[in-house]
Amino acid sequence: MIRSEKHIQQESGTMTGNRNIVDEITGHRRMRRNRKADWTRRLVQENRLTVDDLIWPAFVVPGTNVVDPVAAMPGVNRLSVDKLVEAAKEAADLGIPAIATFPNIDMSLRDETGSHCLAANNLINEATRAIKQAVPNIGVITDVALDPFTNHGHDGVLRGDVIVNDETVELVAKAAVIQADAGSDIIAPSEMMDGRIGVIRRALDEAGHQNVGIMAYATKFASAFYGPYRDAIGTGGLLKGDKKTYYIDPANGTEALRDAALDVEEGADTLMVKPGLPYLDICWRIKEAFGLPVFAYQVSGEYSQIKAAALNGWIDGERVMLETLLAFKRAGCDGILSYFAMDVARHLAKKGS
Repeated sequence: MIRSEKHIQQESGTMTGNRNIVDEITGHRRMRRNRKADWTRRLVQENRLTVDDLIWPAFVVPGTNVVDPVAAMPGVNRLSVDKLVEAAKEAADLGIPAIATFPNIDMSLRDETGSHCLAANNLINEATRAIKQAVPNIGVITDVALDPFTNHGHDGVLRGDVIVNDETVELVAKAAVIQADAGSDIIAPSEMMDGRIGVIRRALDEAGHQNVGIMAYATKFASAFYGPYRDAIGTGGLLKGDKKTYYIDPANGTEALRDAALDVEEGADTLMVKPGLPYLDICWRIKEAFGLPVFAYQVSGEYSQIKAAALNGWIDGERVMLETLLAFKRAGCDGILSYFAMDVARHLAKKGS
């Protein structure tokens, strides 16, 4: 026989007549009243994850009919432009607002300065034109960092052993205009050079692209979570040294806010925190400090950890996926760039049906 909680309390001596010691202690405030049923939990839920919160990062490669699995990111593929367009149609049908594209170009096109970023017909611009023509109602977000275009894997122009700031900024501003010409809706500069947001904003405006937004990688940390991404874009074996001279030290929170403040002053429309889950405190601090829309990038290393653990049966992959994304919402994020975006959108669509 299953005994009631009241009987158990009586036997344990926690109830005397009508007097309840727990109520005396809590002042009759019981948190479990709002947790007692599914409908009450839904009524009081503070944060919700919807498809409108999702941005899908996608890798694009040359060729046609290419679906090339990324070994370190189970379930993620590098796609040729035609296949990316097909995926973009599905993303739009699922309600995903935007795609962020990242190219893996042929090695013969990479050089010390990443000059191929200025080619109007390069892979990233080809993909943008194709997506906007076939799926005009989905947003396209493009990055102007040079790492996919350099033969050394750095995000800027390498002179000797130094990533030079101003020359890099000049180059990425030109690339931003070319990407906007191709149809990019939002430029997301991730190379972390000083002054780049202001220079890019000025270049876009002068070229007539006043309506093209800038999503600043406001705080991009020198993190160990980027490894699978670098393999996906073909820079994993190219990188010389590290990126600590221009990315933020993971130990520094106040410095991250100073970086974000400069981007706000220079004209950023939205702010991004990268990586995501290890930096929820930064998401919250930036949202509280500036009030602009804040996005987190759940990066490749975060994705791969969850996938690997799920494939080994160590965690419930779907539940952990959803829990991590909800954590970003709780930390004040307006949206999340996640390789889980398509899976989450399918899950939400199924749940809503």
